Amino acid sequence: MSPRAAAAEVATTGAPPYTVERTAPRSITVRMDASGRDWERWFLLRSDAHHDNLHADHALERRHLDEALERDAGILDIGDLFCAMQGKWDKRADQDALRPELRGNRYLDQLVAYNGDFYAPYARNWILLSPGNHETSILKHHQTDLTERLAERMAATGGHHPEVGKYTGWVRFVFAGRGRRSESKALWYTHGYGGGGPVTRDVIQTARQAVYLGGVDVVHTGHTHDAFDVPVMREELDHTGTPQLREIAFVKTPGYKDEYSPGEGYHVEKGRGPKPKGAAWLSFTRRFNPERIEIETFRAK
Repeated sequence: MSPRAAAAEVATTGAPPYTVERTAPRSITVRMDASGRDWERWFLLRSDAHHDNLHADHALERRHLDEALERDAGILDIGDLFCAMQGKWDKRADQDALRPELRGNRYLDQLVAYNGDFYAPYARNWILLSPGNHETSILKHHQTDLTERLAERMAATGGHHPEVGKYTGWVRFVFAGRGRRSESKALWYTHGYGGGGPVTRDVIQTARQAVYLGGVDVVHTGHTHDAFDVPVMREELDHTGTPQLREIAFVKTPGYKDEYSPGEGYHVEKGRGPKPKGAAWLSFTRRFNPERIEIETFRAK
C-alpha cells in the first residue's frame, strides 16, 4: 500500500478531529481541541469543481482531496460542484461535451450517482456542501436540489452527511485547549456573482465586501474561476476598548474546469483567456505564537 493510500485509510476511520453543528440556518460551528505548542489544523477550501463537465481536471481535484485525507483536513465546498449543463432542456447542451458515464434518459439522477461515487471516499472529512448558481438553476427549473441529493448520496455510500449550506453563510471555528481560554475565528463565504473582469480578476469585490462584513477573519468566494489571496487590514476595538488591527484573508478559489484548452467553444469565441485551476488551503496554527491562533492561507495547485 502506498503512503498516500495508507494515510487515506487512517484518515477515513474513526471520528474526525473536530465536531460540526448547525448553529443557525446560515451558519455552522466547527469545534476542535487546539492543545499543544505546535498545534495545527488544516482545511481545504474549494469551489467550481464542475466535476461532471468533460473538461474538469479530475486528476488535480483527486490530488487535492487525497492531500486533505493525508492531513486529516476538513473540506468546505461553496458551490458549482455540479456543471449540469447537458440536459436536453438546456440550450447550451452538447452531446460531444457529455461524459460517457452520463448518457441516458435519467440525466439528473446520473449526475448525483456519478458525483456521489467519486466523493464518497472523502465524505468523513466533508464539512460543508453549498450550492452555486448551477445548482440553484436546476432547483429553480426542475424542483430538485442537487446539493442535498449529493449529501444524501455521500451519507449512504461514504457514511457521513455533510452540512448543506446556503448560497452565502458563515463557519465559526472554535478552538479549545487544556488550561486555555477558548478562541474563535469566523469565515464568511459566498459562491459569488458577476463576471470577475479581465483586469481586476474580481479583486475589486474585496473592497466592497469589507464594507459590510464585520467580525470576519476569512472571506471565501468562487464563481468567476479566478484565484487570489488578498489580505485586508481593519482597525477595531477589542473587548477591553483597546485599539487593535484585524487582518481579513480574502480567498478566491478557481475550481477545476478548463474551458480554454479545447481551443474552441463559447469561452474561446468570447475572447476569454485561460483561467487558473485549483483550490486553497486554510491553516490554523500555534506554531508562530503559542499564546494565540494564527491563520495561514495559500493556494492548492
